[in-house]
Amino acid sequence: MRIPFPFLALLLFGSLSAQNKYVPDDPVLYQTIVRLDSVFFDAYNHCDNKLKVYGDFYAENLEFYHDKGGLSTSKKETVEATKKNICGKVTRHLKPGSIEVYPIKDWGAIEMGLHQFRNKAEPDAVPHDSKFIIFWHNDHGNWKIEKVVSLH
Repeated sequence: MRIPFPFLALLLFGSLSAQNKYVPDDPVLYQTIVRLDSVFFDAYNHCDNKLKVYGDFYAENLEFYHDKGGLSTSKKETVEATKKNICGKVTRHLKPGSIEVYPIKDWGAIEMGLHQFRNKAEPDAVPHDSKFIIFWHNDHGNWKIEKVVSLH
């Protein structure tokens, strides 16, 4: 069953603004995804040296939904756009305590959170929180990012 993305994004992001404190359903899965997020975005932040590590996180059937850039369904184009527009220019900073992880039975997990981006060309700009959703597919312990929703 496929759930329309706009509906899913609204449903999932609703929990980020909830007043209740998030408690993971599966603490081990939560720690796994938090670790993967850290490694993935370390590669993003240092992609001038770690572009292959960064690109290897993406599944071949990647869908990347970006509110300003639109939809990309090409892993190669997403990595090339990162190389051209991000490497050495922009860094991502996770908002501490914002990650939520929800298991998807027999498939993987969905990660949601808040982060900020800092552009080296605009050192005095005040960063703001941006929302994200990452769909992590677990293929026998090999975690890949299949879908991303990035809202700025």
